[in-house]
Parts: sequence; structure tokens; C-alpha cells
Amino acid sequence: MKILLTIRGDFIAPRFDRIAEVMIASCYDRQLLEEPRSILLAESSAEKLCDLALKENVDMVICGAIEEQHYQYLRWKKVRVIDSVIGPHERVLEMALGEELAPGTLLAGVDSVGAGGCL
Repeated sequence: MKILLTIRGDFIAPRFDRIAEVMIASCYDRQLLEEPRSILLAESSAEKLCDLALKENVDMVICGAIEEQHYQYLRWKKVRVIDSVIGPHERVLEMALGEELAPGTLLAGVDSVGAGGCL
């Protein structure tokens, strides 16, 4: 399974359509197969991000806020979307691997300016 996380610094990016970086992790049987790789995007575009997810054969997208049309498009393409997630991306990935992550997950360690530490 491949997981795409929209990231900003050490955290899940707050908006799907305004990101500059993603992380892609390959996993099998709840374990990472290799070190996750980061991809810097030339421009912020929800459409290009959807295209990237499909090109990379991603099975799951983890993000913050996402517009309904992009959410529905990815679901139509059989990509599981876990949205409205806030927290450190390392911990979010751990939870996804453990099948503990749900839409709307808010992790401790995020302070009011979004510069909190990992759990």
C-alpha cells in the first residue's frame, strides 16, 4: 500500500490545495518497506496533487482540509481519503500504519501557532 501525506514542515498541511510538499510511504503488513520519500511540488494545485496521487498509484491520501470535489474525485478513483487531520506527520503515519487514524484526528503536541512537538 502507498500512502501520500500532504505536509508542511513537520506537520500535516492545513489545506490540500495550498501545499508545496508531500511525503509518500510504501508499506506492507503495517510496516514501512523503505524510508518515506518527500516530493517538492513546483506549484500548489489540487488538480496536480490528485494527478500525482494517481500517477504514484497511491492507495490512501492523508490531509487537512480538502474541497469536496477533490475528495469525491479521489474516492471515485478508489483512493481512500483521510481528511481533517491535524498533527505531526511522523505520528500520523504511525497511526495510519496501525490502522488507528480516522478523519478529523487531532493529535496532541500542536499548539496554537502550529509549532508543537511530536508525541
